[in-house]
Amino acid sequence: MATLGVNIDHVATVRQARRTVEPDPVWAAAAAELAGADAITVHLREDRRHIQDRDLEVLRRTVQVKLNLESAIAPAMIDVACRVKPDQVTLVPEKREEVTTEGGLDVVTHHAATAAAIDRLRAAGIAVSLFLDAEARQIDAAVELGADAVELHTGQYANAATEAARHAELVTLARGAAMIRQAQLALAAGHGLTYRNVVPVARLEGMGELNIGHSIVARAVFVGMAEAVREMKRLIAS
Repeated sequence: MATLGVNIDHVATVRQARRTVEPDPVWAAAAAELAGADAITVHLREDRRHIQDRDLEVLRRTVQVKLNLESAIAPAMIDVACRVKPDQVTLVPEKREEVTTEGGLDVVTHHAATAAAIDRLRAAGIAVSLFLDAEARQIDAAVELGADAVELHTGQYANAATEAARHAELVTLARGAAMIRQAQLALAAGHGLTYRNVVPVARLEGMGELNIGHSIVARAVFVGMAEAVREMKRLIAS
């Protein structure tokens, strides 16, 4: 059964809309963990649009489950990761103008920069996951780079307009998952997953972890963070 990583970025998004101190993503992480979250995920962006350095530092001191930091491959961001030492860093693409991450990291094009980031993180004792589209050349590159895990980008699946298109994207994800398992890397998935579409992805053979943020935070507005996490955990287990 897949585990659940709860991404709390959008709790910080609400806080930053008013440049105030609430809601505190650290409190959200504690509530999610008490409700059964298996990991807490945060994306410290270069422009600090939601999660702040203070958040990451306090989370490192308080989170008792796995702390997964999503990070660009930029050297300055790797500096932060090596200083804070989360349990895992997931290397992701990042563009200043995007609303949210738009696709997987292109580790073929950015092979040298990704390799340098992985080397530094490994030297600091941090496990490394790569956030990739389910493409054979990207997964082959991840194996060559020596990543510990691959998180498949599920955005195209989540945004598919028809049932046929969604099924085709699920088949693509399944093929990518099989490659990752064959390479003996840990398998994860995330982006755009909701209470309505998560079950087929959770049921992919060998799925280890699902990272879900926006849908859980949106649900938490109405039922509270603890219940939102419990509901997602029940779906993943079904």
